[in-house]
Amino acid sequence: MAQTVPASGSETIRSLIPARIDRLSWSPFHTRIILALGTAWVLDGLEITVASAVGPVLAEQETLALSSTQVGLIATVYLLGEVFGALFFGRLSDALGRRNLFIVTLAVYLGGNALTALTWGNGPAALVFLYLTRFIAGAGIGGEYAAINSAIDEMMPAKYRGRVDIGVNGTYWGGAIIGTLGTYILLNNVDLNWAWRIPS
Repeated sequence: MAQTVPASGSETIRSLIPARIDRLSWSPFHTRIILALGTAWVLDGLEITVASAVGPVLAEQETLALSSTQVGLIATVYLLGEVFGALFFGRLSDALGRRNLFIVTLAVYLGGNALTALTWGNGPAALVFLYLTRFIAGAGIGGEYAAINSAIDEMMPAKYRGRVDIGVNGTYWGGAIIGTLGTYILLNNVDLNWAWRIPS
């Protein structure tokens, strides 16, 4: 499986595992991986679309009555969370394993979103809470980026890898479509103070 070969005073580990993975045929295991990874990208497309649609609603008096600057800062904090999550969880990927990392980052993302819906106003404490929850959700999605693409690179046979990469990353747009339809229905049929919280 693997052999250690001395190389100028250090040890080099050569493994046959990547070559064996590249020779594998397609199996139900690979299908399950694609479904799991694609779900995460659907959530990301959903998140970005919902956030852009809900942002202006948060400036309304019947919701949080935020200023345009405060609304804009939500996206900035979310992006910073994504960068942090990609760096932080990316470093943990080898320690936790791809599957565990995927589950942990998904839980972080869903937890951050659920907490966002509990934002109660536009005072200083409420704003700190809002930005913190958006940062947490962004960190979860950033961690998903690290888990998803490395899982594709490491677990998919070489002859399928390119198509899987395009297919999984393309599911983002499925989430965007769902987010567009969902926010349109909610914002036009539900009280605004509840409508923005439901997709969060």
